[in-house]
Amino acid sequence: MDSKRMRRRHLAAAWLVAAGCGSAHAQSDASMLGFAQSHNCMSCHSVSRTFMGPSFDSVAHRYAHVDGARSQLARKIVEGGVGVWGPVPMPANTQISSDQAVALADWILSLR
Repeated sequence: MDSKRMRRRHLAAAWLVAAGCGSAHAQSDASMLGFAQSHNCMSCHSVSRTFMGPSFDSVAHRYAHVDGARSQLARKIVEGGVGVWGPVPMPANTQISSDQAVALADWILSLR
């Protein structure tokens, strides 16, 4: 996602929450996006644009009908890996708890 589109998405989510019209989903989007940003996920990923790592949209679509996708993604988030999306390794994120990784995986999967 380009920075202009990302800013619009942030502003829209913030407006919905501030106006009291935001659903739990909009609040969750803003919260999880903030979590991903604060844990440096966005250094390699974006919501809709592939650059160093796959976009979260691409991940959501690839795993849409995979049994156990939630636990697979949560494990990848914590342990890292290489070879699934190309040669660039994803580093381990040991500072993220397994509950946080599951929440992040759920959010990513909800983007499809």
